[in-house]
Amino acid sequence: MATIITNGEIITASDRYHADIRIDAGVITTIGRDLPVTEVDTVIDAAGRWVIPGGVDVHTHLDMPFMGTMSSDDFYTGTRAAAHGGTTSIVDFAISFRGQDYDEVLDNWMAKARGKAVFDYGLHMAMTWYDTPDAKAGVLSCIERGVSSFKTFMAYKGVLGVEDPELFDFMRDMGQLNIPVSMHAENGSIVESMQKAFVEQGKLTPEYHGLSRPSGVEGEATASAIALARYADCKLYIVHLTCQEALDAVREARQRGQAVYAETCPQYLMFDDEVYRRPDFEGAKWVMSPPIRPKGHQDYLWAGLADGSLQAVATDHCPFNFETQKQMGRESFTKIPNGAPGIGDRMGVMYTFGVKTGRIDVHKWIDTCCTFPARFFDMFPRKGTIAVGSDADIVIFDPTTAYTMGVDKSEHNCDYNAYEGMQGYGSFDMVFSRGRLLWDHGEWKGSAGMGGYLKRRAGGAPELVEG
Repeated sequence: MATIITNGEIITASDRYHADIRIDAGVITTIGRDLPVTEVDTVIDAAGRWVIPGGVDVHTHLDMPFMGTMSSDDFYTGTRAAAHGGTTSIVDFAISFRGQDYDEVLDNWMAKARGKAVFDYGLHMAMTWYDTPDAKAGVLSCIERGVSSFKTFMAYKGVLGVEDPELFDFMRDMGQLNIPVSMHAENGSIVESMQKAFVEQGKLTPEYHGLSRPSGVEGEATASAIALARYADCKLYIVHLTCQEALDAVREARQRGQAVYAETCPQYLMFDDEVYRRPDFEGAKWVMSPPIRPKGHQDYLWAGLADGSLQAVATDHCPFNFETQKQMGRESFTKIPNGAPGIGDRMGVMYTFGVKTGRIDVHKWIDTCCTFPARFFDMFPRKGTIAVGSDADIVIFDPTTAYTMGVDKSEHNCDYNAYEGMQGYGSFDMVFSRGRLLWDHGEWKGSAGMGGYLKRRAGGAPELVEG
């Protein structure tokens, strides 16, 4: 079944031009001017609009158990919401706990996604133990099964986090395999001590979540992770970077030639820690780790995106309903489930507050939200760009449309939206995954189970496993 998208302006991370696109069997087969429409089933006129790659979100937490509850989006509602906002592939985190068999964890996460994901997905594995032959064999098995990236934690000691000797051993082995290690960089010991002190003092409101995890704690951990990766000769990727101290550490490492990369998230660009002082417990909506930072860090992060010190924008989408799940921490900030919705907002927020304001140009928007994440995490050129041979993960985008952001606009399975009431620009008029139409001017056209598993391998294009 052939489709032609005609008269649109194609924009990628590096190019901008007018051309037509022909799609056959879900793949872009031709790009050129005035393509013939004979033997074509569908012709779509994209005049006056942009044709861009579908977004790639490499940091999501769908159907994840955490802090006594479960993130409220599963692989159907989460990928559906993502597609509504222009994202057409994700890499979710398979979360293991210390001592769990890695193959069983991977089986569990693939079962969560199978029959539900509306577009293609990959999986990172959380490395939470590496001190036995079984653990090391499990990691190698995951790599054979298409997991080409692992996440480690310096926080949540005893549950998700590991100590430096174990972490260094893992980094050294991954470096030899050219497998990047992603890092949640916060000094967990300091966080635990500060949390305990606030609780003992009766300081229990959401404000103290942020105060118990100050930016210096993230900066110190980021510098420590960089040092470990340097001596292990391992590629390092800092997830959800929030602050000047951490960005300075990344920038310094990159300037001396170390293979260090970092992502930030829209919430850290858009909000300051005043959100935690909102009345009626509303600050709990922004309780996430690392926390929202004081005013000033946001501009520093925007500058880091513009100059390339930050390479990617992901969401860390981990939603919990305010009226029920967030209320678990009403009596203490330490019990508020950490996380917020955002998988459907990312592309629009970055266009509205990045491109429209002149903080970043349109190519940086595409690169940080689509191309670099796909390239770094072994999905490119299948994903993340518009090119002959790439999957037809395509968005027809109207840059002129205005709308009001909020829970009524988003498709998240969550009862609040972090950007409620803000003015947004741009509409994702038509969203395609491998040439199959998911959204058509706000009307859902997709179905659960359309997505396949991306079996990734270090340095290569992924193999798609259907179903």
